[in-house]
Parts: sequence; C-alpha cells; structure tokens
Amino acid sequence: MILEIPNVLPPDQLAAARRAIEAADWIDGRATAGHQGAKVKDNQQLPVDHPVARQVGEQIARTLMANPLFMSAALPLHILPPMFNRYTGGQNFGTHVDGSIRTIPGTGHRMRTDLSATLFFAGPAEYDGGELIIEDTYGAKSVKLSAGSMILYPGTSLHRVTPVTRGTRLCSFFWIQSMIRDDAKRTMLFEMDVAIQRLGAENATHPSVISLTGVYHNLLRQWAEV
Repeated sequence: MILEIPNVLPPDQLAAARRAIEAADWIDGRATAGHQGAKVKDNQQLPVDHPVARQVGEQIARTLMANPLFMSAALPLHILPPMFNRYTGGQNFGTHVDGSIRTIPGTGHRMRTDLSATLFFAGPAEYDGGELIIEDTYGAKSVKLSAGSMILYPGTSLHRVTPVTRGTRLCSFFWIQSMIRDDAKRTMLFEMDVAIQRLGAENATHPSVISLTGVYHNLLRQWAEV
C-alpha cells in the first residue's frame, strides 16, 4: 500500500523546523548509505546525532503518533528517529531497496523496516525534478507532495529520486516497524478500519459496526507482533 498522509506538520511548526534544518551543518549522504546504496546515492544529510535532527525528528514522531490516519495505516511498533536529506544541482538517488534491518541510534536495538516514509519540507514549485519514483505492483508511481505532507510505502519497494535540476528538495525520511509484518494483511486491516469509521459516523451503535469492530480486533490479535 502506498498512502499519502497530508498536513503531517501544521504550517507554523513546518516553517520553524525548516529554518532550523536549513541552518544546520550538512554532510555527504553517502556516509550513512549501505554497500549497495552508496553506489547510487548523491545527496546531503544531517548527521543523525545533530541536535537539530534529534529535536525536529522527535517532533515529527510525536505528531505522527497523534495522527489517526498514520496510526491506522502503519500500526507502528517502532519508529526509527527521522533523518533529513536534501538534493540540489543535479543530485539524485538511483534505484535501490532500503535495508531490511536498522539499528535505533544510541540503543543497540534493531528493528525491521516494514514501511518507508518521506515527509516533504519543500513544495513542488520550489524545485524541478526530485520525484520519488516507487515501483508498485501496477507500475511506477511518481510522488512529489506539498510541504508538510508525507508518503508512506512498503519498505520492500524498489525506489529512486530523480535528479533535482532547479532549487532544493528538502525532506525527512525514516522507517517504521509495524505490528503487522505482512503488507497485504496491514492493508486489509487499514481498509477495514476506514470502512468501520465511515459506518460508525452514520450509526455508531448499529450491530454491524460492533460486529465488524470485533472482527478487526480479532484479526489484529491473531496477526500482531508486539
């Protein structure tokens, strides 16, 4: 499932976070790439231990944990602290797949990267190129969202970022380990949750709403890893 989550950060928080990120010291993005990724990666990143990266990353994580759409779609167990990258002057990231296991900085705890996320800090009109191309079952999907919006997609997906030929593409990126390992099961639960919410908005006490809610939680109980 590929899902857009709009307006993750409100405009005032987005603007303040962007000012802090842009003023920070950046490094070559290949410093944090794996063996395969380093061959096709050309961008800049904030160091993972940079105070600004930690502060804004914590803000993003807190906001997402209070976002009903994200919680329903991701069913998160662990969120890797968000990182930050930028592309300019023709920089790009060739086709690759994200590493399956990441270590949470400072903890030694390892997590599975079930879901990948990209939160946009620069709007589409600010730069040319820089589309996130995600290979899906039905072909390639091109993603270039408004500032403050986020794309959530399976960590198993092949993806790339096209060259930025004008301006600067500024984003946060991170991974989520879901309570539901399998993307198909996670998608079914999300679609069921959405349907239950719609039915509940019309008649919250209808027996079918209660019954479907029970089915949802029983499936979650069977499939979840916590």
